[in-house]
Amino acid sequence: MTTTTSSTPGTSGASGTSSESSAAQAYLRLMAAVRAVLDDPLQASLAAPLLAAPLAEADAALTAAGLAGNERDFLRLVATQALGRAPGGAEAEGR
Repeated sequence: MTTTTSSTPGTSGASGTSSESSAAQAYLRLMAAVRAVLDDPLQASLAAPLLAAPLAEADAALTAAGLAGNERDFLRLVATQALGRAPGGAEAEGR
């Protein structure tokens, strides 16, 4: 991944910009795919080919959002997306 940073996520809205939210959602899809593939011992040997597309999507989304290399802010956005709530208790956008 390319190491870049953006302005602090969340400054343009409670759950980040549209590209930041897209990056968080792509990461959550990647994690769901990883869990699905590795949950079945028969598919574990196929993990690399099955995960190539979701990994590429997450990597591209991170780069587009300027979050590659900015793990703390990115994981804060992921938590917001995963929980479905923005800081302060409001519903997160994009779910």
